[in-house]
Amino acid sequence: MRLHELKPSPGARQRPKRVGRGTGSGHGKTSGKGEKGQKARSGAHIHPWFEGGQLPLHRRVPKRGFTNRSRQVYAIVNLKDLARFASETKVTPGLLREMGLVKDLRARLKVLAEGGLSKPLNISAHRFSKQATEKILAAGGKVEVIGA
Repeated sequence: MRLHELKPSPGARQRPKRVGRGTGSGHGKTSGKGEKGQKARSGAHIHPWFEGGQLPLHRRVPKRGFTNRSRQVYAIVNLKDLARFASETKVTPGLLREMGLVKDLRARLKVLAEGGLSKPLNISAHRFSKQATEKILAAGGKVEVIGA
């Protein structure tokens, strides 16, 4: 079979509806658009959410609260998750992303104290809980705060 021998399967392609070609065609006069009205005009397009001049749903529904645009989003990592690293490892957000512990690198990283830490690790994160800092330092590790 060659490229020029390819044909669509039977019934896959239909002829376009030829409107406005006389009354004998079955699509003459008003071309299947009925009589008058917005949808009979040329270039007419009514959006699916248009409700005929009635107050639209998105304006009828009561609004509550607001979205804080300066909200900081934190990815949470617990000390029990960091126990898998070898001692003296430099733990960074990039390394945690590679290991699959953090999904979104745009989120800031916060280390929490759930679980224990038995080996010294050098951990870089945006924030640490007070207990997490104490446990890391008690294990002989280092805490490095990224950014401000």
